[in-house]
Formats: sequence, C-alpha cells, structure tokens
Amino acid sequence: MAILSIQSHVVYGYVGNTAATFPLQFLGHDVWALNTVEFSNHTGYGAWRGQVLSADLILDLVQGLVDRQVLDQGEALLTGYLGSPEIGQAILEALQKLRSVRPGALYCCDPVMGDYGRGFFVHPGIPELFRKQIVPHADLVTPNHFELEALTGITIRSSQDTRRALEKLHQAGPRIVLVTSFRENGEDADRIDMLASDGDRVFQITTPKIPLLPPPNGGGDLTASLFLSHYLETQDIQRALEATTASVYGILQKTGEKNSRELQIVGARMELIHPSHTFTARRL
Repeated sequence: MAILSIQSHVVYGYVGNTAATFPLQFLGHDVWALNTVEFSNHTGYGAWRGQVLSADLILDLVQGLVDRQVLDQGEALLTGYLGSPEIGQAILEALQKLRSVRPGALYCCDPVMGDYGRGFFVHPGIPELFRKQIVPHADLVTPNHFELEALTGITIRSSQDTRRALEKLHQAGPRIVLVTSFRENGEDADRIDMLASDGDRVFQITTPKIPLLPPPNGGGDLTASLFLSHYLETQDIQRALEATTASVYGILQKTGEKNSRELQIVGARMELIHPSHTFTARRL
C-alpha cells in the first residue's frame, strides 16, 4: 500500500516532501510524492527561486492515478505546506477521490501555518481554510503549539488550557492529535515536549533540547511523516509517539554534530529503524 504525500518540494535541503519521502520509504512505504511548490531551497534562507505549482496541476496528477486505476492502493494521504488557498481546495478534492475508491484511507494533515518567533508565514486565508475546511476532514492532525492555538482560538498556558484545546480540536473532526514543539506553561525551556491524544488518552513525551543555531527547517514535516508511519503500523498513539520521538531526536542530534542547517536525514538514516535513544511517554 502507498501513501499519497502532497507537500512542498525543494531541490536543496530537507523540508516537505524531501523530508518525508525518504523516511517513509526507508520504513517500507511506497510514496506517491505530489509537490505543491518547487523551490530551490526552503524559505528560511530568506531568498529562494521557483514557484508555487497550480491547483489544476495537482488535480490533473491525481486524476492520472485514477486513470491508472491505482488510487485504491493508497492507504493514507499526508499533506503539509499548501502554497495557496487554491491548493487547499485541490487537496480536499484529492481526498474525496481517494476515499471514493478507498473509504478507510487515513488523512494526516500537518497544518503548516506558523510558529513562535515567526508568527504566521503563509498566505492570508490559509489559516481559516485549515480551521474551517481542511482540518475537519482529517483523521490525524499534527499542529505545533502555535498552530494548536491558531486552530482552536485558545491561548495555552496551563494543563487545563491544553485539555480544552485538545478537546476542541477533536470536536472539530480529527480523532488523533499530535502536538509538536509543545511549550508547557508557555515556557521555552531546555526541553522539547510533544503530546499525542486520541480523545480518551493523552500522552506527553520529553527530550532534551538540542542547541541548533539556526534551527533547521523541516522538523515538523519529518515528525508528521514518522508518526503517520508508526501509527499505521501499530494503531497505538503511545507507541507511535515513542518511536517517532526517538528517531527525530537521533536525527537532530546528528544534525547538531554536523553543525548543519539541513536535517541529516540520510546521514542519520539508521535512526529511523534503530534509534540511539529511547524515550517513554507518560499518560496525563
């Protein structure tokens, strides 16, 4: 079975589909990588070349999968950075086509919108599109702390705020929520936390914060792809969270050792299957 991954693509570096495709393949998945943008490098460098691809092109490529009669082999859809609101609408149409031939296909949405320190970095209209139209159709959603607040309208400064935000997001549609780069009590401490919730259970996991300056882009894209892979395999959010955390930490550690601005996904590829560290999630 395959994963249809509709995300950005860069020629140099690891974000979007370049951060997701190889890890998913290394873990045993066929990946149909469909690109929303084609850039020379990620925008974190401040300058780049390339263009946002058209929504019509995305739909045409999905129709090509329909024509080949292979779309029913897709067990999941993974989406990330959109590029334009029109691409968001194209993703909804692609999801409809996928579920028409494979009703049980899982939709994992990484609602890429912004982060602390940068604010929103997407086109106007995209946050509302995620909140009102895309996220309600997702089975699994992977916001960071900033994006969780943006999707729910709740400022998270306490465990009670966290519970309310998770509950509100579940009520919007997704049955599984993974919160990346969670800032407990609003603090940016020397640790990184992630949360995973299935509506009944909430698990939190903590790792030391690896000093990376400047921090590499693509960590969220990598995390979403790994969590999707491990959840498809285990159907268990705790095990998926622990496996994802171990691999991401190992790759970030290798990235720091290389003093690289780009994730060392290929160089640290064995962290995907044999992580150097283990972390235990605790139930809240």
